[in-house]
Amino acid sequence: MQTLQTTSLRVVDNQLFILDQQALPQEKRWLPADSVALLVEHIHALRVRGAPLIGLSASLLLALLAENGANRDVLAQSLETLRASRPTAVNLMNNLDRMKQALAHEDFVPALVAEALRLIAEDKALCDSIAQAGSELVKPGSRLLTHCNTGGLATAGVGTALGVIALAHQQGKVANVWVDETRPLLQGGRLTAWELGELGVPYQLITDSMAASLMGKGQVDAIWVGADRIAANGDVANKIGTYSLAVLAKFHGIPFYVAAPQTTLDPNCPNGEAIPIEQRAASEVTGVAGSFGAVQWAPENAQVYNPAFDVTPAALISGWVLDSGVVTPEQVSGGFFAR
Repeated sequence: MQTLQTTSLRVVDNQLFILDQQALPQEKRWLPADSVALLVEHIHALRVRGAPLIGLSASLLLALLAENGANRDVLAQSLETLRASRPTAVNLMNNLDRMKQALAHEDFVPALVAEALRLIAEDKALCDSIAQAGSELVKPGSRLLTHCNTGGLATAGVGTALGVIALAHQQGKVANVWVDETRPLLQGGRLTAWELGELGVPYQLITDSMAASLMGKGQVDAIWVGADRIAANGDVANKIGTYSLAVLAKFHGIPFYVAAPQTTLDPNCPNGEAIPIEQRAASEVTGVAGSFGAVQWAPENAQVYNPAFDVTPAALISGWVLDSGVVTPEQVSGGFFAR
């Protein structure tokens, strides 16, 4: 395969490397991801994260394994192992469905490589289209609030919600971005703050519990988030804490937008209740660990509830910004996502 580079993925000498998103922002460290077991470990540890990026990394690895001599049976098993690595993000399933079709070709090696590269190119184009459609909704002087991380770290392109914000900033329409730290792994504080700083976008970091106060003081003009899965009725699974933001936005009369590519749609999932929600380790809530060591602040025997995602009902969403354009609540009520 040709040498390839995105913000978070790299292919060199037919090997896949990922940017360790657990090491950011203190260290920019590239790690090998040249086996299924290693990539699954990276996904579970959130060294690779972001619904689009997870699907793309799995697709690239399958193509590289094929080029490096793996047979059809091994690739089929690898595909299913990767599919099971992250249950909530449907981009992974959608991308692997396309890779499975490529694997069925008689000459499957070039077919897999072509499909993986096509998915990368499509994601870049999808991100650009989302940014263009979404930026038209941003009013001059906007103070925006975003949750989790939805930039180039999570995609092959400019990102989804953060791509919208970046383009709106280039157009001179963003006064400030409120960045939720995003519990439990602080992906807003570690990743979104870093990306906005790199892009020169003015921002202020807040704890998740401060958002309501800002809305009450009239300091938030719109909220932009991404999505890991959009159900047929328009319900959206996203990083835990998204639902509470949507409720607060509804109460305060603030637009709440979801930006996502077509690969996030799941017409076979009837509603949010049918979306599997990943439960994560208690240690992510009871303390913190990093290059500095580990600290635990909760009692040793503390019982923990730690879902990685929550579901925002469609009724709380002002618009779904896709690469095809803005989808309105009226369109969703008419069955837009169920097609």
